[in-house]
Amino acid sequence: MMSDDMGRLLYQDAQLRIIARSGSTAVLVGEVDVTNSPALERTLRSAWHGGEPLTVDTGALTFVDLSGLRVLVMPAVPPGRRWIRLVNVTPFQRRLMGLMGWHHEARAQPLV
Repeated sequence: MMSDDMGRLLYQDAQLRIIARSGSTAVLVGEVDVTNSPALERTLRSAWHGGEPLTVDTGALTFVDLSGLRVLVMPAVPPGRRWIRLVNVTPFQRRLMGLMGWHHEARAQPLV
């Protein structure tokens, strides 16, 4: 995979790029939907090294559907066992989480 001063490219398709930044941070750029949410989950799992949560920056996502948000929020996983920490969550993403009833779970994670 490519690497430059912006980070290391972990995944790319026609809609989404996942870039690893220093530390354990992944930046999502573009759109996540049912066509690439399985690849999003696989890529994030492979980037996570266990222990501390993987920080995922969602600020550059222009669209995320329910399948993508389910990968990122992990609503079926108890808050203490979630291995993704979201940062730069957009108002749209927060609204979608709220509509799904996940807003209180996201807040229970001290990192969203």
